Amino acid sequence: MSSINTGIEWCDRTWNPTTGCDKVSPGCTHCYAEAITKRFHTNFPNGFTLTEYPKRLNEPKTWRKPSRIFVNSMSDLFHEDVSIEFLKQVFDVMRETPHHIYQILTKRHERLLELAPQLDWSDNIWMGVSVENQNYVHRVDYLRQVNAKVRFLSCEPLLGPLQLDLKGIDWVIVGGESGQKHRPMELEWVQSIRDKCQDAGVAFFFKQWGGRTPKAAGRVLDEKIWDEMPEVWEKHQRQFNDYSFKISRNSMKKATTTLVKM
Repeated sequence: MSSINTGIEWCDRTWNPTTGCDKVSPGCTHCYAEAITKRFHTNFPNGFTLTEYPKRLNEPKTWRKPSRIFVNSMSDLFHEDVSIEFLKQVFDVMRETPHHIYQILTKRHERLLELAPQLDWSDNIWMGVSVENQNYVHRVDYLRQVNAKVRFLSCEPLLGPLQLDLKGIDWVIVGGESGQKHRPMELEWVQSIRDKCQDAGVAFFFKQWGGRTPKAAGRVLDEKIWDEMPEVWEKHQRQFNDYSFKISRNSMKKATTTLVKM
């Protein structure tokens, strides 16, 4: 299940070569992805059990427009049930489509660090970890050891104040929880992270205040919309503005994307 039109403000598309997950920390308590599988159960025959979808691997090769692609909005790519063989295939596709930026987010920092040396980290792969409260700030230390071009944090849902060391971090996303049982987020928590980012020269993206729906309370923080992205995103756009993309298929109907300079 991939999406051309996504409501996630910091990406353009989603790509889900796997779906399903298991709860590992408080940020998972009201998991939106699990709720979607229950609401649209006919689209998820295995429910929220981790499932690999090899037929979805080549989807990004059919997308001509350079895009920011959130990988596995419905899962965690570093879930223990995702095989290293399948994970390498996902990374192969990302490497073979350099006109896209891929944003991967995990709560499984230990497996990320364990497998990272076995993966090919092309420059268009951004890696992030979720940090919802101070008890999980140690995930950042693991992320810092991964050889990704861009390393980022998703502090959503933000469930408490954070003391962050932003050394080696390029981007921070902050957002409040949404849904009927949403937990409130305090203004001071957000301002503190925003100020820390500004002092460290780290891009800051404020996604939402949260509430009963994602857009219930808007996105304005101190009279401003904070949509900052890592500097490499602007460079990436400039680099690929001069290219068109030819998509061809072989006898096995496997898609190949070829970059053609205009």
